[in-house]
Amino acid sequence: MISRRDFLQTSMAASAILGASSFGNWAKLAAQQALTQDQLLQFDTFGNVSLIHITDIHAQLKPIYFREPSINIGVGDNKGAVPHVTGADFRKLYGIDDGSPSHYALSSGDFSALAQGYGKVGGLDRMATVINAIRADRPDAILLDGGDTWHGSYTCYHSQGQDMVNVMNALKPDAMTFHWEFTLGSDRVHEIVEGLPFAALGQNIFDAEWDEPAELFPPYKFFERGGAKIAVIGQAFPYMPIANPGWMFPEYSFGIRDENMQAMVDEVRGQGADLVVVLSHNGFDVDKKMAGIVSGIDVILTGHTHDALPEPVLVGETILIASGSNGKFVSRVDLDVRDGRMMGFRHKLIPIFSDVIEPDKEVAALIDEQRAPFKSELEEVIGQTESLLYRRGNFNGSWDDLICDALIEEREADIAMSPGVRWGPSLIPGQDITREDIFNVTSMTYGKAYRSEMTGEFIKVILEDVADNIFNPDPYYQQGGDMVRIGGMGYRIDINRPQGSRISDMVLLKTGEAIDPSKNYVVAGWASVNEGTEGPQIWDVVENHIAKQGTVRVAPNDSVKVIGA
Repeated sequence: MISRRDFLQTSMAASAILGASSFGNWAKLAAQQALTQDQLLQFDTFGNVSLIHITDIHAQLKPIYFREPSINIGVGDNKGAVPHVTGADFRKLYGIDDGSPSHYALSSGDFSALAQGYGKVGGLDRMATVINAIRADRPDAILLDGGDTWHGSYTCYHSQGQDMVNVMNALKPDAMTFHWEFTLGSDRVHEIVEGLPFAALGQNIFDAEWDEPAELFPPYKFFERGGAKIAVIGQAFPYMPIANPGWMFPEYSFGIRDENMQAMVDEVRGQGADLVVVLSHNGFDVDKKMAGIVSGIDVILTGHTHDALPEPVLVGETILIASGSNGKFVSRVDLDVRDGRMMGFRHKLIPIFSDVIEPDKEVAALIDEQRAPFKSELEEVIGQTESLLYRRGNFNGSWDDLICDALIEEREADIAMSPGVRWGPSLIPGQDITREDIFNVTSMTYGKAYRSEMTGEFIKVILEDVADNIFNPDPYYQQGGDMVRIGGMGYRIDINRPQGSRISDMVLLKTGEAIDPSKNYVVAGWASVNEGTEGPQIWDVVENHIAKQGTVRVAPNDSVKVIGA
């Protein structure tokens, strides 16, 4: 395995995604005038093994805008540590120049202006070009998909994930693991997985009745590459039945299963593995803790929390690679594996600037084929936005502010709740809002918009429960995404307080009155995990609201007061 000395030596050659570049006139230049595909793909081939990592694509076949979070609070031992460093602090930490391509790709500041200069990111046809270029340099590179692939768009919803399966098969991954895929329902997941031409891995996917490993999802797969024997172990999202509706996949249980992970590492080492790679959907902080508990892991390719880091993070002798989301990045990791050990590595986080990278023609045609039956519905313009619409952030996102406004107006509610999910592209001011854009931030298989009465006390219980999922100092108890978004109500949160005492000063915004614990309030929301939820689909609610508005303007939201960040 790699020593700290080796790590320091190799990481100096591995870090910034573009390095030094001349972007003094970035605001006046189109991205394609300043960047080249060769610049983005340049890599000094190293060692004898290459890994390619993609994750959390969320069914985004086409280029998009995607703003990174401006707030990503760490707690406990992770306070102030990456990935919980954002904005100017993030740029300072990694030596990123303001206004540079790295600023735009990795940071939230000045996003709308930078987006106009650098353009959209992602697109699986552009990712295919990058992947093919790496394979041309290293033909036996291993392509690994971290999951959250068959979920998150209009075409994915209406094809039950088949559009993504077809396109991803064309990219020829070697293995994948899972999270939102299971919300297609276990029957559909079985149907897809049984036909996959690559490995579907999950050491922590167990049969719920017998508490035994699920046969459909083997824990690991071996690959012979560069004269080395490589074991890839899958780790699915551990909290599936908590974060998502367990009734959709009742035959399965999940969990982190550290002891079983250690057993799998020991098993593959016993079978002669020279390199052990974990393909994980745990989330960064959970993987960071797991790396300190389970010995013998060389590389963790981490996913779920959508973090994009230009350098690996070292935990003991394990390196963690975070490759972003929504098709915005591809990670390449070259490793020197000799004598049963990882001797060194070189890494590059490659941003997929869609105006710079030429699309792969075959994959582009396949994408168009998947979208063709839905083209008119996808492209129908519902309204326009004068505001930057984004989702990422611990507490607020303007997309969810808009969704909450729609719930309050269309469902005649006092208070609205929108789940703190991380997926969903951004829109910049002046853009049309199409039906596709609305589905990109609402599409799921349990998207009905409920309307019910809740007491003030129960609303507080919900907020406290979600807050503990996010701000528990032990990463293994962090089971959610970001904080549930609230419309029509303000509150104060002290993230350092213990469970049950973080939330206070709850106020109904339309009257300015304190929330009465014993009073009933009409609450509208969506994405309930309860079976049998009734109501219109959330995308219809949002579409109706935007159509009535015509032009959308989302006011700055300062209704949540955060203490202790």
